[in-house]
Amino acid sequence: MTKWLALSAVIVALDQATKFVVTQRFTLGSVVEVTPFLNLVLVYNPGAAFSFLSDGGGWQRGLFIAIAVIASVWIVYLLRRYSHQRLFALALALVLAGALGNLIDRILIGAVIDFVDVHAFGFHWPAFNVADSAITCGAVLLVWDALRPRKTQIPGPQINADKRR
Repeated sequence: MTKWLALSAVIVALDQATKFVVTQRFTLGSVVEVTPFLNLVLVYNPGAAFSFLSDGGGWQRGLFIAIAVIASVWIVYLLRRYSHQRLFALALALVLAGALGNLIDRILIGAVIDFVDVHAFGFHWPAFNVADSAITCGAVLLVWDALRPRKTQIPGPQINADKRR
C-alpha cells in the first residue's frame, strides 16, 4: 500500500506546485496561448467538475470538503484491502491524489485553482488542473478494470491427479 500512497503524494505535490506557479505568474482572467488549442489561464472554481454549483453562494464548500474527505478515507481503505491488484490500486491512487489536491485548495482558499484551457473551433473545455487530470485518468482506469475479463476458477474441490488412482 505504501507505494500507492507515495504515488498519490507525488501527484499531490506536482498539483500544488503547478498551482503555486500559476498563481504567482498569472492574474485572474489572463490568458497565455501555448498552442492553437491550448491556453494557460488562472481560474478559481468554487464549484465541482464543470463548475457545478459554482454559483451556490458558499454553502457548497463544506459539502465538497466533506465529500472529498469521505472519499479519501474510503479510497485508503480500498487501497489497504486491494493493494495487490495493480490496475485497481493505480486507479485508486490517482483518484485519491486528485481528491486531495483539490481538497487542499478548497480548505486553504475556498475554491479550486484551474489553469489548463483546451479549446477547438471556438469551443472551450472547462479549465482544469493536474488533480482533475489524475481523477479523470483514475476513473477511466477504474472503468477499464471493471470491464476487463477476469480469470475465473472452476468451483468445487480440486482433485490432485496422483490421488485419483
